[in-house]
Parts: sequence; C-alpha cells; structure tokens
Amino acid sequence: MTTVTTQNPVRSDLASTESGHADRTTHSRLWAVAGVGAALAGMATIVTSSAIDIVYRDEFAGTTDGVAQALSDKSPVLFVFHTATALGAVLMIVFGAGLFRRLRATTGDSLAPVVALVGLAGTAVVSILGSGLDTEFMMPGPDSEPGYADSSAALYNHWIGTIPWLWTLAGLAGLAIFAAARARAVPRWLGLVGLVLGGLTVLLGVSPLEYMAGITGVLWLLVTALGFTFGDKAYRASR
Repeated sequence: MTTVTTQNPVRSDLASTESGHADRTTHSRLWAVAGVGAALAGMATIVTSSAIDIVYRDEFAGTTDGVAQALSDKSPVLFVFHTATALGAVLMIVFGAGLFRRLRATTGDSLAPVVALVGLAGTAVVSILGSGLDTEFMMPGPDSEPGYADSSAALYNHWIGTIPWLWTLAGLAGLAIFAAARARAVPRWLGLVGLVLGGLTVLLGVSPLEYMAGITGVLWLLVTALGFTFGDKAYRASR
C-alpha cells in the first residue's frame, strides 16, 4: 500500500496576503511626499528666520541695547519658525529612510544609500538644534516684558539666522544620488540635480558662506522629492 501525505497550511491565504502587503509597501511613495513636505517646511524656515532680522538692523549696529524688546515683538513669527523647522526635521528623517530603502534596492552594497541617509539625518539634527532655543525667547515675560538680556537676545537672533540654514550634509545625499545615477540605479536627471544642487550645497557649506547652503539644499530636496513622487516610473514598474 502506498501512503500519500499532503500538507495544507492552516491559513493558505497567508502567503498571498503577505505578498500583497509587501508589494504595496514597495510601491508606496509616502516617503517621497514626506520629502516634499520637508522641503516646503525648509522654505518656511528660511522665510521666517529671515523675517527675524532685529540684530541685523542698522539701529543696532555696534550695540545690543533694545534688542530684547524688539525681539519680543516677533513672538508670532518665532512660533511659526519653530513649528516649521521642527516639523521639517521630522519629515526629513522619513524621507531619508525611504531614500535609503530606494537606493539600497538598486545599488546593492554601495555606500550611496548610507551616505544619503546619514546626510539627511544629520541635517535634521542640525534643524532641531537650530530651533532648540526658541522656547526661551518666544514666550513673553510678565507684563509683556522680555525676561532675558539684550546680549542673550542678540546671540539668539544670530543663532536662528545661521544654524537652521546649515544644510551642508543634505548636499551629500544629492551627491549620493548622482553616484547612484551613474550606476543607472536612479533616473539620470535626478543624478544631475544631485550633482549641481547637492554639490553646490556642500561647497557653500564648507565655505565661509555656509548659511547659503540652506537655499540650495532646500531647492535640491524639493526637486528630488518631487522627482521620486511623480517620476521614477521605471523602478516602480519593475517591482
């Protein structure tokens, strides 16, 4: 007598369900959308921090007398600045993680995914630190009088006028995408954007004009995130 043994899993639908879930995860573009949000928040950071220009006014040239009171009048703008900068940092981490996964899928053991993730994560940390002193200065004191010294207010104004603009490390992510594009792992035009805007961001960041890296870095992130959101069709089709 021949005995035939058959095996049936308790849930035969698990494999197809898990496969469908993995497929949806692979095709998700939410990480790229998060990058668009991070870029828009970065623009808001630049606009609002530029509007807080107390210490750069001619009337305070060579003196800090009155800076605290003038800065306290900017409290609403400081609130917007803080929220935009912190939110942008959070979204940048999501974009960085998604970009790491996207590059790793097509570049294998290349260093490009790691460099891209570290560059964006580092920029997010700088943004958090750039907004780290906000609570100390954007809350009005008793009777609307500032509870801090003019010298402290001047230093804080210089801080938010420089630190949140330091997108130097984000430029490394652009160069990483360029390296991936040379290996045909991402669309060629995204690699060119990474080379031009990402490279310029790094160059500005290591120069005495480091704060200008914020402008080119934000532009690079916006164009790149939009490219991965609405483009990259060949990759998604192959998955």
